[in-house]
Amino acid sequence: MALRLIEMVIPDEKKVEVQSSLEDQPVLTYWNEEITDERTLIKVLLTSKETECVLDFLENRFSSVEDFRIILLSVEASIPREEESEEEVKKERPQVQESEENIDRVSREELYADINDATELNMVYLGMVVLASIIAAMGIFRENIAVIVGAMIIAPIMGPNMALSLSATLGDLKLAKKAFTTSAAGIIVAFIVSVFLGFLVPVDSKILTIVVRRTLGLGDFVLALSVGCAGALAYTSGISNPLIGVMVAVALLPPLVTFGLMVGGGFMTASWDALLLFLTNLICVNLAGVVTFLIRGIRPLSWWEANRAKKSTIIAVLV
Repeated sequence: MALRLIEMVIPDEKKVEVQSSLEDQPVLTYWNEEITDERTLIKVLLTSKETECVLDFLENRFSSVEDFRIILLSVEASIPREEESEEEVKKERPQVQESEENIDRVSREELYADINDATELNMVYLGMVVLASIIAAMGIFRENIAVIVGAMIIAPIMGPNMALSLSATLGDLKLAKKAFTTSAAGIIVAFIVSVFLGFLVPVDSKILTIVVRRTLGLGDFVLALSVGCAGALAYTSGISNPLIGVMVAVALLPPLVTFGLMVGGGFMTASWDALLLFLTNLICVNLAGVVTFLIRGIRPLSWWEANRAKKSTIIAVLV
């Protein structure tokens, strides 16, 4: 199991209270050092599966304290090893009980930070979308599946879609706006590039790489739902797997590029089939992401946020 290090800045007069509180928490060890005459830095080593419950406890207990700050770090290794440390903790503090929220996933805060970082709208993101769209279009024109898959490797569209799912799960309007803006920008740019290429290069609507993206069947639903689940699982497990991002891109970008190429080539009526496939995949990916986040136990911290999240999740599922 991976380890995490919590660094907590607290006023000096709260040091004893924090240390006393940590005695009843499922942590491996903790220590402190003085930053100034008025503030103390308390460091807590614990397993990743216990991180969320300890973070929630500390935030609920001390977030109203002035100068309170928590920083969460990933730990590559610790000596003595985790198994030895846990045995020592049980010997020294037998009263510590296993957390009810003992879930084998990253904490809510880590998940939010990872997905939020992958949702930045900048020139690099837009540039990668442009390049991925051009390469995908060339792969479609040449009926070269390898080139199409290569385009998916550089398409940065997994983050915004997972962010939409997470924002619906948490009821986070700020993240939802950011994810929607980034996702919409990527879709619009990819569409414009594809239309331009379809206008410049003659489009044959009967080639296989276009025909397969103008048909919608049960397999497409299964693929998009599976891709959405895989993306959410990857983020909640802390796995940085580029292949999962490729699968998300495969489900979304080729149908969108095909739609743009056909619009640019003048096949307006036939292009709606590709648009339908893209929208279906987009909805299924996000729906599967929401369901997977819920199954993995991703919930807001406070009860009023939980009520808002429940409403937003219902709305998202209905949409």
